[in-house]
Amino acid sequence: MSSFTETGLVKKLFDLNQSQQSIQTLSLWLIHHRKHHSIIVKTWLKELQRAPAAKKLTFMYLANDVIQNSKKKGPEFGREFEHVLVKAFKNVAQSSPEPKTINSLNRILGIWCDRGVYEEPKIKEYSTALNGTETIPRVEVNGSDKKRKGDSSSAAESEGAKKPRPATVSAEKKAKSEVVEVNGKVETHITLSPHQPDGDPPEPEDLIKVILDLENSASSDAVVRERIASLKPEVSELAALDKLEDKEAAMKLAADEYQNKLSKIKEVQKEVRNHMNNLPDLTSLPDVTGGLAPLPSAGDLFNAHHH
Repeated sequence: MSSFTETGLVKKLFDLNQSQQSIQTLSLWLIHHRKHHSIIVKTWLKELQRAPAAKKLTFMYLANDVIQNSKKKGPEFGREFEHVLVKAFKNVAQSSPEPKTINSLNRILGIWCDRGVYEEPKIKEYSTALNGTETIPRVEVNGSDKKRKGDSSSAAESEGAKKPRPATVSAEKKAKSEVVEVNGKVETHITLSPHQPDGDPPEPEDLIKVILDLENSASSDAVVRERIASLKPEVSELAALDKLEDKEAAMKLAADEYQNKLSKIKEVQKEVRNHMNNLPDLTSLPDVTGGLAPLPSAGDLFNAHHH
């Protein structure tokens, strides 16, 4: 698993997407580096506030996953997130006031209350930041609450008192545990991200998202996901792959330039060889004397004159 750096955390938060695999993989990585919990939570809040509205809910799902799965390891993340969640809920409520987003966050609050993740007064603070009211949302078991909107408040409270236990059972059924190994240590991960309550028809966007997640999922096997999470940044991060592609492109350009220069050098060598081959052979040139007797010397000419 890659080492922890604040820059690396920012990059991972930037690459985070809505898929369950992406949330679980980053959650495992954060829990593994829980000794940096203070920097992690501070960076998480900063990046949440900077994130586009459509991505803020994914940040909250990540926080929910980390808070609940880190409880057995220690209370560090729970305590650290406790101090920033009011700001987080306010930011999401102001930036993403869509009913679907608010309902999803209310579902998280309901699960936290049901499982005792935080004390009731603290959850009321979060509900006030999100909804403007201290009312703690319940985890719905079916759609009966929607059908009884016209009932009196006392009837609604009575109905709520009758069904707290099934809500707990339903919530627990949704928590699926996985055991994986991280750097030789056994890590237990529980899928805790809230989904649509039983009996409510899923939204079309949710169905499309689930289908796309299934098509694009690298693997549903926990061990394989953990291996993917432990890959070096040079292999797993898109930015690093882009740099690698740029480097390969530069090397290819350099190789092409080298081949062009080499071909020109070979052409020049060929021309030089052809020119040398066309030069006359000095050893095959005819004798300049042409086989004639040598010219007489001055003495020979003088003696011949006196004779």
